[in-house]
Amino acid sequence: MAVLLLIGGLVGFTAAFVLTLEKITLLSDAGSALSCDLNPILSCGSIMKTEQAEAFGFPNPLIGVAAFPVLAATGAAVLAGARFARWYWLGLQLGVTLGIAFIGWLIFQSLYRIGALCPYCMVVWAVVLPVFWHVTVRNASAGVFGARIAGSRITRWAREWSVLVITVAVLLVIALITEQFWYYWRTLV
Repeated sequence: MAVLLLIGGLVGFTAAFVLTLEKITLLSDAGSALSCDLNPILSCGSIMKTEQAEAFGFPNPLIGVAAFPVLAATGAAVLAGARFARWYWLGLQLGVTLGIAFIGWLIFQSLYRIGALCPYCMVVWAVVLPVFWHVTVRNASAGVFGARIAGSRITRWAREWSVLVITVAVLLVIALITEQFWYYWRTLV
C-alpha cells in the first residue's frame, strides 16, 4: 500500500498540476487549444468552462495539488519505516472518502451533465479509486475502525478480493463511458 500511496500521490499530483496549468492557460486566453482537447468527447476545455469545474468556488484541480502530496508523503514515510497514530489514519480515511465521493460526483457530471471527458481527470479517477479501497482495507484490517471490524469476515473478504473489486469498479466506469458515448466511439471504428 505504501508504494500505491507514493506512486498514486505523484501521478495524481502531476495530473492535478497539469490541469491547473491548463486552467491558467484557459483563463488567460479563452480560445486556447489545450493539450487535453483531443476530440469532441475527450476535451478538458469544455469541462473547465462549466460550473462543476469549480465546485467549491475555485478550480477543482487545486484540491488535488493540495491533497495528492499528502498521499505521496504518507507512502514515502511508510516505506521509510514511519508508523502513524490512529488519528492520522482516520484523517487519511476522511480525505480519501471525501475524494472518492467527489470523484463519483465528477464522473456522473462528466458523463450525464457535461457530456465530455477530461483525460487528466480520468487519471485522477484511476488513482483515487484504488487508493480509497486500499486505505479503507488497511484501516479496517489494522483495527483503526475497531477490533470487531478488524476481525470481521467482510474485512478479510475485502483484503483477499481487492484486485477483483478494483477491477470491477474500473470496468464499470469504462462500461458507463462506452455506453454514454457509444454514438461517438462507433464512428471511429
